Amino acid sequence: MAWRGCVMKWAKTEFIRSTNTTSRSSRLNPCNQQRCGFRRDAKRPDTKKGNVTQETNPPPSEAGAPGPPPPPKIPRPTLFKPLMFTVGFTGCSFGAAAILQYETLKSRVQSAKDEEEEEKLLQGSQDMAYWHNWWNQLSGFQRQLILVMSMVDDFWSSLTEGQRTVTGIIAVNAVVLCCWRIPAMQRSMIKYFTSNPASKTRYLPMVLSSFSHYSIIHMVANMYVLWTFSSGIVSLLGKEQFLAVYMSAGVISTMVSYMCKTATGRLYPSLGASGAVMAVLAAVCTKVPEAKLGIIFLPIITFTAGNALKALIAIDAAGLILGWRMFDHAAHLGGALFGVWYVAYGHKLIWRKREPLVKMWHDMRSPGGSGSRPGGGPGGPGPQ
Repeated sequence: MAWRGCVMKWAKTEFIRSTNTTSRSSRLNPCNQQRCGFRRDAKRPDTKKGNVTQETNPPPSEAGAPGPPPPPKIPRPTLFKPLMFTVGFTGCSFGAAAILQYETLKSRVQSAKDEEEEEKLLQGSQDMAYWHNWWNQLSGFQRQLILVMSMVDDFWSSLTEGQRTVTGIIAVNAVVLCCWRIPAMQRSMIKYFTSNPASKTRYLPMVLSSFSHYSIIHMVANMYVLWTFSSGIVSLLGKEQFLAVYMSAGVISTMVSYMCKTATGRLYPSLGASGAVMAVLAAVCTKVPEAKLGIIFLPIITFTAGNALKALIAIDAAGLILGWRMFDHAAHLGGALFGVWYVAYGHKLIWRKREPLVKMWHDMRSPGGSGSRPGGGPGGPGPQ
């Protein structure tokens, strides 16, 4: 019995030990499974993909935060008002030119009458001794001043009418070039003497930019071409009509430049008289296509005016298509096409129909009656 009691006691003790061991293992196993499960989940490929997705996607707090604002879109400028300004300015230029031609012819007739009366008076009272005494009474400085003025008058008389007309244009361009060199005027020069369709001031620069050059070489090149062709264009059109064509060509070429810049989105400023000069060059080359031209540095090479015009138009067309930005090729093409059109059609459509305007101006100047009109007509003979 004692042995049996010892056995039962030993069995009971082993059972209790096994029970405690099982309970301990049951208490420890859940923790180990969680750790192993966490480690296994971390090693799964799906979890890695999830981690990659979480790394690439921003956290909810960052995704909801506002990002950097997008760059503002520059709206394309509307060109309806500049187009209306171009049409109005062109019409006013030719109207003013017709009135100016009328006034010039009228003043010439009046000055011719005055000269005849003065000659009659001088013939009756001409005394060489009087003029000799008058010359002797002058001081040395006065005599030199009179001689200088006489030389300037002789030089001015030796110039053709076209060269005298272009001299004023060259003087205006030279003054504007000097204004570009004044630091205090830089802001105003950029605002009013450079044409840009994106600028707030778009109308006045269409006119003023045609007289504006920032580079001396640019101005010298344009004015040299204008001086070279001035005699031919003024003898062809007359002084007043030439000024109207020159001013209108400057505005029209700028309008063409506005259109091309707006279409391509390249809104940059430009300046220069190249558009107006190209109109003058194209008008002469169209009217006299067989005239021989040459290069100033290569006088041996000569070519016809028609071929020169075709080459210039081809170069500007290529520059416009390929996006060259060294020159404003759109303005060059606009001026050249306007010059060709005016000589071919515009002269008949615009200038030869100026008579009603001149007649109305004549009636306004002399409402009392229909006096004799200078040149035998309302507008005078004028260049046709």
